[in-house]
Amino acid sequence: MDKQNIPYSVQIKALGLKFGEHKVLEDLNLDIHQGEFLVLLGSSGCGKSTLLNCIAGLLEISEGQLWIQGKNVTWLEPSERGIGMVFQSYALYPQMTVRGNLSFGLKNAKVPPAEIKKRIERAAEILQIQALLERKPAALSGGQRQRVAIGRALVRDVDVFLFDEPLSNLDAKLRTDLRVEIKRLHQQLQNTMIYVTHDQIEAMTLADRIAIMRGGKIMQLAAPAEIYNRPKNLYVADFIGSPSMNFIEGELQNGVFHSPAFTLNLQDYAFITSPSSGQKVVLGLRPEHILSGTQAATASQQITARIDLVEPMGSDTLVYAQVQGQKLRVRMDGQAQVTAGEMLSLGLQPERASVFDRSSEQRL
Repeated sequence: MDKQNIPYSVQIKALGLKFGEHKVLEDLNLDIHQGEFLVLLGSSGCGKSTLLNCIAGLLEISEGQLWIQGKNVTWLEPSERGIGMVFQSYALYPQMTVRGNLSFGLKNAKVPPAEIKKRIERAAEILQIQALLERKPAALSGGQRQRVAIGRALVRDVDVFLFDEPLSNLDAKLRTDLRVEIKRLHQQLQNTMIYVTHDQIEAMTLADRIAIMRGGKIMQLAAPAEIYNRPKNLYVADFIGSPSMNFIEGELQNGVFHSPAFTLNLQDYAFITSPSSGQKVVLGLRPEHILSGTQAATASQQITARIDLVEPMGSDTLVYAQVQGQKLRVRMDGQAQVTAGEMLSLGLQPERASVFDRSSEQRL
Protein backbone atom coordinates (compact mmCIF):
# COMPACT_ATOMS: atom_id res chain seq x y z
CA MET A 1 0.00 0.00 0.00
CA ASP A 2 1.40 3.41 -0.99
CA LYS A 3 1.93 5.36 2.22
CA GLN A 4 1.45 8.62 0.31
CA ASN A 5 -2.25 7.71 0.11
CA ILE A 6 -2.49 7.02 3.85
CA PRO A 7 -2.91 10.31 5.78
CA TYR A 8 -1.97 8.81 9.14
CA SER A 9 1.01 6.64 9.91
CA VAL A 10 -0.31 5.56 13.32
CA GLN A 11 -3.89 5.74 14.59
CA ILE A 12 -4.91 5.03 18.17
CA LYS A 13 -8.66 4.58 18.49
CA ALA A 14 -10.45 4.59 21.86
CA LEU A 15 -7.53 2.74 23.42
CA GLY A 16 -7.87 1.48 26.98
CA LEU A 17 -5.53 -0.53 29.19
CA LYS A 18 -6.32 -2.00 32.59
CA PHE A 19 -4.16 -3.89 35.06
CA GLY A 20 -6.81 -5.72 37.05
CA GLU A 21 -9.32 -3.05 38.02
CA HIS A 22 -6.81 -0.21 37.68
CA LYS A 23 -7.25 1.85 34.50
CA VAL A 24 -3.87 2.99 33.20
CA LEU A 25 -5.08 4.36 29.84
CA GLU A 26 -8.70 5.21 29.09
CA ASP A 27 -10.46 6.10 25.82
CA LEU A 28 -7.28 7.49 24.29
CA ASN A 29 -7.41 8.73 20.68
CA LEU A 30 -4.42 9.92 18.69
CA ASP A 31 -3.69 10.32 14.96
CA ILE A 32 -0.04 10.61 13.96
CA HIS A 33 0.76 11.91 10.48
CA GLN A 34 3.12 10.33 7.96
CA GLY A 35 6.71 11.39 8.69
CA GLU A 36 5.75 13.20 11.88
CA PHE A 37 8.00 13.44 14.93
CA LEU A 38 5.57 13.12 17.85
CA VAL A 39 6.79 13.36 21.45
CA LEU A 40 4.88 11.85 24.37
CA LEU A 41 5.81 14.07 27.31
CA GLY A 42 4.93 13.83 30.97
CA SER A 43 6.14 13.08 34.47
CA SER A 44 6.78 9.56 35.78
CA GLY A 45 3.63 7.43 35.91
CA CYS A 46 1.63 9.50 33.41
CA GLY A 47 1.28 6.58 30.98
CA LYS A 48 3.61 7.69 28.17
CA SER A 49 5.88 4.60 28.14
CA THR A 50 2.83 2.39 28.64
CA LEU A 51 1.23 3.90 25.54
CA LEU A 52 4.44 3.37 23.56
CA ASN A 53 4.57 -0.28 24.65
CA CYS A 54 0.96 -0.70 23.51
CA ILE A 55 1.86 0.67 20.07
CA ALA A 56 4.84 -1.68 19.94
CA GLY A 57 2.70 -4.68 20.93
CA LEU A 58 4.64 -5.32 24.14
CA LEU A 59 1.43 -4.80 26.14
CA GLU A 60 -1.96 -6.23 25.18
CA ILE A 61 -4.58 -3.50 25.22
CA SER A 62 -7.91 -3.97 27.00
CA GLU A 63 -10.04 -2.10 24.46
CA GLY A 64 -9.79 -0.04 21.30
CA GLN A 65 -7.72 -0.44 18.16
CA LEU A 66 -4.22 0.32 16.86
CA TRP A 67 -3.58 1.02 13.17
CA ILE A 68 -0.14 1.34 11.56
CA GLN A 69 0.23 2.34 7.92
CA GLY A 70 -3.47 1.77 7.31
CA LYS A 71 -3.42 -1.74 8.77
CA ASN A 72 -5.17 -2.89 11.93
CA VAL A 73 -2.31 -4.29 14.06
CA THR A 74 -4.24 -4.54 17.34
CA TRP A 75 -3.61 -8.26 17.75
CA LEU A 76 -0.41 -8.64 15.74
CA GLU A 77 2.92 -9.62 17.31
CA PRO A 78 5.54 -6.85 17.68
CA SER A 79 7.62 -8.33 14.86
CA GLU A 80 4.64 -8.07 12.50
CA ARG A 81 3.83 -4.40 13.14
CA GLY A 82 6.51 -2.81 10.99
CA ILE A 83 8.10 -0.83 13.81
CA GLY A 84 11.64 -0.37 15.10
CA MET A 85 12.13 0.33 18.81
CA VAL A 86 14.96 1.96 20.75
CA PHE A 87 14.89 1.37 24.49
CA GLN A 88 16.16 3.39 27.45
CA SER A 89 18.73 0.67 28.12
CA TYR A 90 20.91 -0.11 25.13
CA ALA A 91 19.97 -3.84 25.26
CA LEU A 92 22.98 -4.86 23.17
CA TYR A 93 24.37 -8.40 23.09
CA PRO A 94 27.74 -8.06 24.90
CA GLN A 95 29.36 -11.07 23.20
CA MET A 96 28.63 -9.76 19.69
CA THR A 97 30.39 -7.04 17.74
CA VAL A 98 28.47 -3.97 16.61
CA ARG A 99 28.06 -5.64 13.21
CA GLY A 100 26.71 -8.74 14.92
CA ASN A 101 24.23 -6.71 16.96
CA LEU A 102 23.00 -4.92 13.84
CA SER A 103 22.63 -8.11 11.82
CA PHE A 104 21.17 -10.42 14.47
CA GLY A 105 17.50 -9.61 13.94
CA LEU A 106 17.87 -9.59 10.18
CA LYS A 107 19.45 -13.05 10.16
CA ASN A 108 16.59 -14.41 12.27
CA ALA A 109 14.18 -12.88 9.77
CA LYS A 110 15.99 -14.77 6.96
CA VAL A 111 17.03 -11.57 5.17
CA PRO A 112 19.54 -12.39 2.39
CA PRO A 113 23.21 -11.76 3.37
CA ALA A 114 23.74 -9.21 0.59
CA GLU A 115 20.73 -7.19 1.81
CA ILE A 116 21.95 -7.40 5.42
CA LYS A 117 25.36 -6.04 4.39
CA LYS A 118 23.70 -3.21 2.43
CA ARG A 119 21.45 -2.20 5.34
CA ILE A 120 24.30 -2.29 7.89
CA GLU A 121 26.52 -0.13 5.69
CA ARG A 122 23.70 2.37 5.19
CA ALA A 123 22.87 2.57 8.92
CA ALA A 124 26.55 2.85 9.86
CA GLU A 125 27.01 5.71 7.41
CA ILE A 126 23.93 7.59 8.64
CA LEU A 127 24.93 7.18 12.31
CA GLN A 128 28.66 7.62 11.66
CA ILE A 129 29.65 4.35 13.32
CA GLN A 130 31.55 2.76 10.42
CA ALA A 131 34.75 2.61 12.51
CA LEU A 132 32.94 0.80 15.35
CA LEU A 133 31.51 -2.16 13.45
CA GLU A 134 34.10 -4.69 14.68
CA ARG A 135 34.09 -3.54 18.31
CA LYS A 136 32.10 -5.10 21.12
CA PRO A 137 29.76 -3.01 23.34
CA ALA A 138 32.23 -3.02 26.27
CA ALA A 139 34.64 -0.99 24.11
CA LEU A 140 32.06 1.70 23.33
CA SER A 141 31.05 4.87 25.17
CA GLY A 142 27.45 5.41 26.28
CA GLY A 143 26.74 7.64 23.29
CA GLN A 144 28.23 5.11 20.89
CA ARG A 145 26.16 2.30 22.41
CA GLN A 146 22.99 4.32 21.96
CA ARG A 147 23.91 4.98 18.33
CA VAL A 148 24.23 1.22 17.83
CA ALA A 149 20.85 0.71 19.52
CA ILE A 150 19.33 3.23 17.10
CA GLY A 151 21.14 1.47 14.24
CA ARG A 152 19.59 -1.85 15.21
CA ALA A 153 16.15 -0.28 14.73
CA LEU A 154 17.29 1.50 11.56
CA VAL A 155 18.39 -1.66 9.72
CA ARG A 156 14.89 -3.08 10.01
CA ASP A 157 13.88 -0.59 7.28
CA VAL A 158 10.49 0.20 8.80
CA ASP A 159 8.17 3.19 8.52
CA VAL A 160 7.69 3.85 12.26
CA PHE A 161 10.37 4.22 14.93
CA LEU A 162 9.59 4.18 18.66
CA PHE A 163 11.99 5.74 21.18
CA ASP A 164 11.56 5.07 24.90
CA GLU A 165 13.62 7.73 26.76
CA PRO A 166 16.75 6.82 24.75
CA LEU A 167 18.93 9.60 26.20
CA SER A 168 18.11 9.36 29.90
CA ASN A 169 21.17 7.25 30.74
CA LEU A 170 23.62 9.71 29.15
CA ASP A 171 25.37 12.70 30.70
CA ALA A 172 24.18 16.22 29.86
CA LYS A 173 26.63 16.91 27.00
CA LEU A 174 26.05 13.54 25.35
CA ARG A 175 22.28 14.05 25.63
CA THR A 176 22.58 17.36 23.81
CA ASP A 177 24.84 15.94 21.09
CA LEU A 178 22.73 12.85 20.46
CA ARG A 179 19.51 14.87 20.54
CA VAL A 180 20.85 16.87 17.60
CA GLU A 181 21.77 13.63 15.83
CA ILE A 182 18.26 12.22 16.29
CA LYS A 183 16.73 15.38 14.85
CA ARG A 184 19.13 15.23 11.89
CA LEU A 185 18.25 11.55 11.44
CA HIS A 186 14.55 12.37 11.24
CA GLN A 187 15.15 15.14 8.72
CA GLN A 188 17.16 12.74 6.59
CA LEU A 189 14.86 9.71 6.76
CA GLN A 190 11.45 11.43 7.01
CA ASN A 191 10.10 8.38 8.86
CA THR A 192 7.42 8.60 11.53
CA MET A 193 9.01 8.78 14.97
CA ILE A 194 7.23 8.51 18.34
CA TYR A 195 9.47 9.56 21.20
CA VAL A 196 8.84 9.24 24.94
CA THR A 197 10.56 11.59 27.39
CA HIS A 198 10.08 13.43 30.67
CA ASP A 199 12.54 16.12 29.52
CA GLN A 200 10.71 19.16 28.20
CA ILE A 201 13.83 20.46 26.40
CA GLU A 202 14.01 17.25 24.38
CA ALA A 203 10.32 17.57 23.60
CA MET A 204 10.46 21.22 22.55
CA THR A 205 13.54 20.81 20.35
CA LEU A 206 12.65 17.52 18.65
CA ALA A 207 8.88 17.47 18.18
CA ASP A 208 6.63 18.46 15.33
CA ARG A 209 3.85 18.01 17.90
CA ILE A 210 3.88 17.24 21.62
CA ALA A 211 1.27 15.19 23.48
CA ILE A 212 1.47 16.15 27.15
CA MET A 213 0.11 13.32 29.28
CA ARG A 214 -1.21 13.11 32.82
CA GLY A 215 -2.99 10.21 34.49
CA GLY A 216 -3.21 8.21 31.26
CA LYS A 217 -4.85 11.06 29.32
CA ILE A 218 -3.58 13.60 26.82
CA MET A 219 -3.86 17.07 28.33
CA GLN A 220 -2.81 18.93 25.18
CA LEU A 221 -1.69 17.91 21.70
CA ALA A 222 -0.11 20.70 19.67
CA ALA A 223 3.06 22.11 18.14
CA PRO A 224 5.75 23.17 20.66
CA ALA A 225 5.20 26.89 20.06
CA GLU A 226 1.43 26.53 20.61
CA ILE A 227 1.93 24.64 23.86
CA TYR A 228 4.47 27.16 25.08
CA ASN A 229 2.53 30.29 24.14
CA ARG A 230 -1.05 29.08 24.59
CA PRO A 231 -1.15 26.26 27.16
CA LYS A 232 -4.61 24.69 27.28
CA ASN A 233 -4.79 24.40 31.06
CA LEU A 234 -2.92 25.13 34.27
CA TYR A 235 -1.18 21.75 34.33
CA VAL A 236 0.39 22.25 30.90
CA ALA A 237 1.30 25.86 31.71
CA ASP A 238 3.09 24.77 34.87
CA PHE A 239 4.76 21.74 33.29
CA ILE A 240 6.27 23.54 30.29
CA GLY A 241 8.95 26.15 30.93
CA SER A 242 11.99 26.28 33.17
CA PRO A 243 11.53 28.01 35.49
CA SER A 244 7.78 27.53 35.29
CA MET A 245 5.20 30.22 34.70
CA ASN A 246 4.34 32.74 37.41
CA PHE A 247 0.75 32.30 38.65
CA ILE A 248 -1.21 35.13 40.28
CA GLU A 249 -4.72 34.57 41.62
CA GLY A 250 -7.31 37.29 41.18
CA GLU A 251 -10.59 38.13 39.47
CA LEU A 252 -11.80 39.79 36.31
CA GLN A 253 -13.88 42.95 36.35
CA ASN A 254 -14.89 44.38 32.96
CA GLY A 255 -11.80 43.02 31.23
CA VAL A 256 -9.40 44.11 33.96
CA PHE A 257 -7.49 41.61 36.13
CA HIS A 258 -7.45 42.55 39.81
CA SER A 259 -5.15 41.03 42.45
CA PRO A 260 -3.65 42.29 45.73
CA ALA A 261 -0.32 42.77 43.92
CA PHE A 262 -1.42 44.70 40.82
CA THR A 263 -4.16 45.25 38.25
CA LEU A 264 -3.73 44.54 34.55
CA ASN A 265 -5.93 45.65 31.67
CA LEU A 266 -6.50 42.61 29.43
CA GLN A 267 -7.97 44.42 26.41
CA ASP A 268 -5.09 43.08 24.27
CA TYR A 269 -5.55 39.50 25.49
CA ALA A 270 -7.19 37.05 23.07
CA PHE A 271 -9.90 35.34 25.13
CA ILE A 272 -11.20 32.00 23.81
CA THR A 273 -14.52 32.53 25.58
CA SER A 274 -15.99 35.69 27.04
CA PRO A 275 -15.36 35.72 30.80
CA SER A 276 -17.98 36.87 33.25
CA SER A 277 -17.45 39.89 35.46
CA GLY A 278 -16.21 38.85 38.88
CA GLN A 279 -14.92 35.50 37.57
CA LYS A 280 -12.14 34.00 39.71
CA VAL A 281 -9.08 33.43 37.55
CA VAL A 282 -5.37 32.65 37.60
CA LEU A 283 -3.10 34.92 35.55
CA GLY A 284 0.01 33.26 34.12
CA LEU A 285 3.15 35.20 33.16
CA ARG A 286 6.30 33.51 31.93
CA PRO A 287 9.54 34.84 33.52
CA GLU A 288 10.94 35.72 30.08
CA HIS A 289 7.80 37.65 29.12
CA ILE A 290 8.17 40.12 32.00
CA LEU A 291 10.23 43.05 30.70
CA SER A 292 12.89 44.65 32.86
CA GLY A 293 15.42 47.47 32.74
CA THR A 294 15.03 49.93 29.87
CA GLN A 295 12.62 47.55 28.08
CA ALA A 296 10.09 47.79 30.92
CA ALA A 297 9.03 51.25 29.72
CA THR A 298 7.92 49.80 26.36
CA ALA A 299 5.25 47.60 28.01
CA SER A 300 1.63 48.69 28.36
CA GLN A 301 1.91 48.59 32.16
CA GLN A 302 4.75 48.93 34.65
CA ILE A 303 5.07 47.74 38.22
CA THR A 304 7.85 47.99 40.78
CA ALA A 305 9.22 44.91 42.52
CA ARG A 306 11.80 44.28 45.24
CA ILE A 307 14.55 41.79 44.39
CA ASP A 308 14.91 38.92 46.87
CA LEU A 309 17.46 36.71 45.12
CA VAL A 310 19.61 36.76 41.98
CA GLU A 311 20.80 33.64 40.11
CA PRO A 312 23.42 34.44 37.41
CA MET A 313 23.25 31.68 34.77
CA GLY A 314 25.67 32.97 32.15
CA SER A 315 23.46 33.55 29.12
CA ASP A 316 20.74 35.01 31.33
CA THR A 317 20.02 35.96 34.93
CA LEU A 318 17.08 34.67 36.95
CA VAL A 319 15.69 37.16 39.44
CA TYR A 320 13.32 36.27 42.29
CA ALA A 321 11.30 39.33 43.24
CA GLN A 322 8.05 40.25 44.95
CA VAL A 323 5.30 42.83 44.56
CA GLN A 324 3.03 43.39 47.54
CA GLY A 325 3.85 39.90 48.82
CA GLN A 326 3.30 38.27 45.39
CA LYS A 327 6.42 36.36 44.34
CA LEU A 328 7.58 36.69 40.74
CA ARG A 329 10.39 35.08 38.76
CA VAL A 330 11.91 37.28 36.04
CA ARG A 331 14.41 36.19 33.39
CA MET A 332 16.83 38.99 32.55
CA ASP A 333 19.85 39.38 30.29
CA GLY A 334 22.95 37.56 31.49
CA GLN A 335 24.85 40.82 31.81
CA ALA A 336 22.20 42.48 33.99
CA GLN A 337 23.73 44.21 37.01
CA VAL A 338 21.18 43.69 39.78
CA THR A 339 21.49 42.76 43.45
CA ALA A 340 19.18 41.57 46.20
CA GLY A 341 17.33 44.36 47.97
CA GLU A 342 17.12 46.63 44.93
CA MET A 343 13.85 47.92 43.52
CA LEU A 344 13.28 46.84 39.92
CA SER A 345 10.93 48.30 37.33
CA LEU A 346 9.04 45.59 35.44
CA GLY A 347 6.86 45.75 32.36
CA LEU A 348 3.81 43.49 31.91
CA GLN A 349 2.58 42.39 28.49
CA PRO A 350 -1.08 41.31 28.65
CA GLU A 351 -0.99 39.98 25.07
CA ARG A 352 1.62 37.40 26.14
CA ALA A 353 -0.16 36.36 29.35
CA SER A 354 -2.30 33.28 29.93
CA VAL A 355 -5.58 33.43 31.84
CA PHE A 356 -7.20 30.34 33.39
CA ASP A 357 -10.49 29.79 35.15
CA ARG A 358 -9.64 29.05 38.78
CA SER A 359 -12.13 26.23 39.25
CA SER A 360 -11.87 24.35 35.91
CA GLU A 361 -8.18 25.29 35.38
CA GLN A 362 -8.92 25.65 31.65
CA ARG A 363 -7.60 28.48 29.50
CA LEU A 364 -9.96 31.40 28.95
